[in-house]
Amino acid sequence: MSTDLGLPSLGAGAGGLDLVPTTDAKQTAKDYTSDQEVRWCPGCGDYAVLAAVRQFLPTLGIKRENTVFISGIGCSSRFPYYLNTYGMHSIHGRAPTIATGLATSRPDLSVWVVTGDGDALSIGGNHLIHALRRNVNLKILLFNNRIYGLTKGQYSPTSEVGKVTKSTPMGSVDHPFNPVSLALGAEATFVGRALDSDRKGLTEVLGAAAAHRGTALVEIFQDCPIFNDGSFDLLRKPETKDQRLVPVRDDEPIVFGPENERYAVVQDGLRLKVVSADSVAPEQIVTHDASNHELAFALSRLSDQDLTHTVTGIFRNVDRTTYDDAARAQVQQAKDRNPTPDLQALLDGRDTWTITGQETR
Repeated sequence: MSTDLGLPSLGAGAGGLDLVPTTDAKQTAKDYTSDQEVRWCPGCGDYAVLAAVRQFLPTLGIKRENTVFISGIGCSSRFPYYLNTYGMHSIHGRAPTIATGLATSRPDLSVWVVTGDGDALSIGGNHLIHALRRNVNLKILLFNNRIYGLTKGQYSPTSEVGKVTKSTPMGSVDHPFNPVSLALGAEATFVGRALDSDRKGLTEVLGAAAAHRGTALVEIFQDCPIFNDGSFDLLRKPETKDQRLVPVRDDEPIVFGPENERYAVVQDGLRLKVVSADSVAPEQIVTHDASNHELAFALSRLSDQDLTHTVTGIFRNVDRTTYDDAARAQVQQAKDRNPTPDLQALLDGRDTWTITGQETR
């Protein structure tokens, strides 16, 4: 299937209806595999994410020709080539703007953005936050490997303070973004996080993101074996991952760790803290509520750059009118009010001036 945007016309409607058509035909990961050779470095976390997405897409029941992946620039942005859907490899940082136009004009499409920490949070930061606050009906997969991989290892907006790279030989002095905190601050209606090697957790978050109507941002911790190898090993190694990974599920107490050494998240004034589970009463343990904006933000700040306690799962999931639904409703309202508009009057607008030709000095 072509990877340009020569999309078929399927009679998109207006208003708040979800017009993405479904198919009863059984689809498989093979159906979503393009004929392009996958070109990432051996061991790159992108392979794991691609495999998970190929397995996940058939479960949505959406026709391939109604699925679109749009990317910016970076290693992760090769994604559209490797999926047998429509797609576009766009320009640096601008994928959310192109996706916004597509989602607004074509409600019959399932629109996805694939981006990286450099692409989305540096040159594309402005576009990202406005897509989030507008709540456009699209899904954003933000691959975070804390480095610029495509351009050979410069520090990125998520690199830790003190990170030694080709562009920071004495260590980075920049304080990094926390992508989840940033998304929540921009009023995103859905924010999740997953690890590339955690197929089950990643698939669960992707499924919830796909079901969400509005902008859904999923941060995916992803390994770059060439320029930032082992950046998330603390979250993968058996001897450390149970003490550091904090999986959250809606309406469930936030408890984690190995069975013989359980930990819990409790309220500590306006903040959260981690304590031994047997040191507090069950009613003191925080129960996750994905509709609670303040709790979601507090969870995003539970750990800083050192990954001491790293929350995965769905931080926030709430309903709010989408930008594209509201825009289409306005267009329909205008058509209903004036079925035969005067184009010249529309161009003239409400304010007019008369030029008298009087000389002015």
